[in-house]
Amino acid sequence: MKIVPSVDLNDFISDDPVRKQQFVNSIGEAYQNIGFVALKGHFLDDNLVEKLYTEVKNFFSLPIETKQKYEIPGIGGQRGYVSFGKESAKGKKEGDLKEFWHFGQYVEDNPKLEAEYPNNVIVEELPEFNKVGKEAYKMLEKTAKYVLRALAIHLNLEETYFDDYIHNGNSILRPIHYPPILQEPKEAVRAAAHGDINLITLLMGAQGKGLQVQNHNGEWIDAIAEPDEIMINVGDMLSRHTNNKLKSTIHRVINPPKELWGTSRYSIPFFMHPVSSMKLNVLDGCINETTPKAFEDITAGEFLNERLIELGLKK
Repeated sequence: MKIVPSVDLNDFISDDPVRKQQFVNSIGEAYQNIGFVALKGHFLDDNLVEKLYTEVKNFFSLPIETKQKYEIPGIGGQRGYVSFGKESAKGKKEGDLKEFWHFGQYVEDNPKLEAEYPNNVIVEELPEFNKVGKEAYKMLEKTAKYVLRALAIHLNLEETYFDDYIHNGNSILRPIHYPPILQEPKEAVRAAAHGDINLITLLMGAQGKGLQVQNHNGEWIDAIAEPDEIMINVGDMLSRHTNNKLKSTIHRVINPPKELWGTSRYSIPFFMHPVSSMKLNVLDGCINETTPKAFEDITAGEFLNERLIELGLKK
């Protein structure tokens, strides 16, 4: 049996109300039970995915001194390159065994937000890198918009409830390289157990073992997607906003068996964030006598800032 349920976005965007509602029911149930789904029918075509992986591998293959040119001080790692072992999970001392890049929002007609977000960093050595990154960012953002519309219906909200909050949102596309492991890691793993900060995360590259999710009994389960699927999970912002009705799942990336230590792993999550002014206050419809309001009022920007400090990316 497949542990992580599989859904097809074509059902949601079809003109058939029955198929659409089935998609809403399936995804709503999955997020209330396990917190992860595998999604087919997204807007990334195979050609774009292939180009993105090629560019990402080209970037991480550059000499370390070239990559470090793109590590920008003072922005909490929100754009450009973040070198190996810089980030650790909340409460962990050991840095994760990874290096990564951040593409951020391409703001449209909003000078205020343009001033708020750091600029994207252009890699001079790879003329296609930023172009392909932007195209993938847009397609993942479009996919995420429809997933959030389905969740809005599931929560008895107006279907387009999230649209204005995510337009020009502070979302991040993060290509990650987990390099070959050269010696027995003491405590570090490729990515220690953590919950994501944002509304939802769309993950490319979850084919093959490595990603594990924790179920409600505390057991770790392999989450493996088919080649045409992306994994999507709920983040802490959405969990807070829905009073934990939709659950942010703890997940991790474990080190491979010893015979595969010599191989690199690449994965590309898209972290869907709203604009920083969005109030994450618990929705009235998610509060009742049995589940009283569990969280203080906070904005997305305040919550993100708190978490970046906890992760060691901001002072």
